[in-house]
Amino acid sequence: MRLRNVKGAKEKIENSKYVILDYENYKGKFNELFQNNNLLYIEIGTGKGKFIRKMALENPNINFIGIEKFDSVLVRALEKVEQEDIPNLKFLRMDATNIDEIFLHEIDKIFLNFSDPWPKARHENRRLTSINFLRKYDNIFKSTKEIEMKTDNRHLFEFSVKSLTDYDYKIQLLCLDLYSEDVSLNISTEYEDKFHNKGLPIYKIVVKK
Repeated sequence: MRLRNVKGAKEKIENSKYVILDYENYKGKFNELFQNNNLLYIEIGTGKGKFIRKMALENPNINFIGIEKFDSVLVRALEKVEQEDIPNLKFLRMDATNIDEIFLHEIDKIFLNFSDPWPKARHENRRLTSINFLRKYDNIFKSTKEIEMKTDNRHLFEFSVKSLTDYDYKIQLLCLDLYSEDVSLNISTEYEDKFHNKGLPIYKIVVKK
């Protein structure tokens, strides 16, 4: 369930050193924001930020941007990082529908963690692994295209495997039950912890093109 009506969320976001407010000005040149030419990874739907925060801390030579459209959720992520110094981490408050208007041939990897499954067939194009979004990603990837996805939703996972492979992505890793394998290098999300603790399987796929 999404958090809503967090008091002062808008103000906290606008005053955070981690949030890029004028992100439209950086299209095609986000490396200038980070002042380096390191790889740039994004997480679409960053939630409360556990995953991307830890990824940034463990990979200081990679730049990370978390994208979240809900103020009330993003502010929870900011609460975890505001007192830290993580120069390779930023956040955007935006809807991923417009992602190809924000980035231009500069992204090296996309993380999709526990995205909204949009279960109804009429909403298929809203799924972040639909052909609608895969075409948008073509315009934001730098060269090699790499997508890493985790979900608890079997239907979304099966849909995504077909959509990605039909779009000529090659499977690098496919897990039907992530926690039945070695997860020593896995970085979990808040949703992932919740679902795993309930005994639900976590599905994962990594593809490249």
